[in-house]
Amino acid sequence: MTIREVKKYIEDFTPISYQESYDNCGLIVGNQDLEVEGILITLDITESVLEEAIEKRCNLIISHHPVLFQGIKKITSGTQLGKILIKAIQCNISLYAAHTNLDNVRGGVSFQLAKILGLQDGQILLKKEDTLAKLVTFAPHSDAKNILEKLHEVGAGSIGNYSHCSFVSEGTGSFLPNENAHPTLGERHSLETVQEQKIEVIFPRYLQNIILLTLKKHHPYEEIAYDIIHLTNENQEFGSGVIGYLEQEMGEEDFLFHLKKVLNLSVIKYTPFHKKIRKVAVCGGSGYFLLPKAILCEADAFVTSDFKYHQYFENESKILIADIGHYESEICMTEILHNYLLKKNMNNIYVSQIITNPIKYYY
Repeated sequence: MTIREVKKYIEDFTPISYQESYDNCGLIVGNQDLEVEGILITLDITESVLEEAIEKRCNLIISHHPVLFQGIKKITSGTQLGKILIKAIQCNISLYAAHTNLDNVRGGVSFQLAKILGLQDGQILLKKEDTLAKLVTFAPHSDAKNILEKLHEVGAGSIGNYSHCSFVSEGTGSFLPNENAHPTLGERHSLETVQEQKIEVIFPRYLQNIILLTLKKHHPYEEIAYDIIHLTNENQEFGSGVIGYLEQEMGEEDFLFHLKKVLNLSVIKYTPFHKKIRKVAVCGGSGYFLLPKAILCEADAFVTSDFKYHQYFENESKILIADIGHYESEICMTEILHNYLLKKNMNNIYVSQIITNPIKYYY
């Protein structure tokens, strides 16, 4: 299997287009046509992780945090980043990052965090808008069913827990072929009217190319009438954070103990709440931007990381903020990708044993 094939598997699950605008996901270093000898999955790429990859004979490292996040002007051995890039290239080790796209996809980091906490009925906390489109096209009765089936096969018509969603209506189409046309129905220079079906299906915008290729491949007309309409609807499958319910409500102290136990935490920074906790919002990584949404959704607690001092005051005594640490809130990503790639019957897949957390606690 090539790195290109592994890349496709990952991006089928967590599309690159789901990354935030500031991010740098995908293949960052390497030749995607190389055969994969082994894969090492890690939160961060450090020199120690590189050494581990060499020891385990892995020529592909998949990290959550991109090794190249901001622009650089020099690559030298005088910096830690330079050492990592030089060594990776010298050892022919490819570096790939699945970052905010893995944060934003259903089944990604926040969903895994919610699963570990035992949350039920988990839903995306802040669904993204402006990521969907609708295809409207017209086809003769004899071909409409097949066209619709082929569109469904490549991902059109999926809305939340429902697939094969569409709307079909009846109508009459008309066209007048000129002397250069090769009409499927009718003749040149003769106005033709055909009983057609109007097909409407929704799809995520990143699938637009494959949707149109499929339409053109299976539609009988020489010139196909269709519209692509960009939608502002919320995307049920794409967004930030997760909100769900504990199986049983807990007191504040019991909830904090539960967090420490299931996440193996050394310390938790939190705002006192003094109420029972049942509805919980979570966000892997830096989740302050979701605090207003968590409060609006009447969550009792919000589990995330990287709150600054003054931001804790914004809980307005309406929610318990539990800052568990950036590393601690995202390390579950290794399990997500490890389990996913194992299902693709890949061999020599390892989770890094290096603790890359640069923060230690004295207690």
